[in-house]
Amino acid sequence: MKKFKFQLETLLKVTRMKREDAEVAFAASSRKLQEAREHLDELLEEMQRGQRDYDELTHGGAKISVGMLTTYHNFFNYKRNQIAQQNQVILACRAEKQKKMKELMELMSYVKSIEQLRERKLQEYKDEMMHEEQKVLDELGQQLVMRKKGNAV
Repeated sequence: MKKFKFQLETLLKVTRMKREDAEVAFAASSRKLQEAREHLDELLEEMQRGQRDYDELTHGGAKISVGMLTTYHNFFNYKRNQIAQQNQVILACRAEKQKKMKELMELMSYVKSIEQLRERKLQEYKDEMMHEEQKVLDELGQQLVMRKKGNAV
């Protein structure tokens, strides 16, 4: 009895490896997006802290120098710019994550189709082996019947 051999087994293995690489790349892009969001949260918290400090200073009744106002103004502009840049980083990370997810989904679909083809070929092989085995059994049965007829005469 011949052994089952799937002709596309190498392609299936290579595609599975590519899928695993795509899973790693997708996870890395997800992690990068999460880190970018966390950094944005840190920037927003720094901005809020600065705003609270400024509010305490202005509501405290103390005199505020021009230099202090300039410092706070520059700080808030700097933080707004950092936040805007970080939002751009997040948009780029989202786009990258979507790209990686699309690649992963395509590879998963491709692997699934090859695996389904493999299963069909395996079932065809099993059916063929069953048919051949049945032919052998039929021949043996026929020979036994012929022997019994030959012995009975």
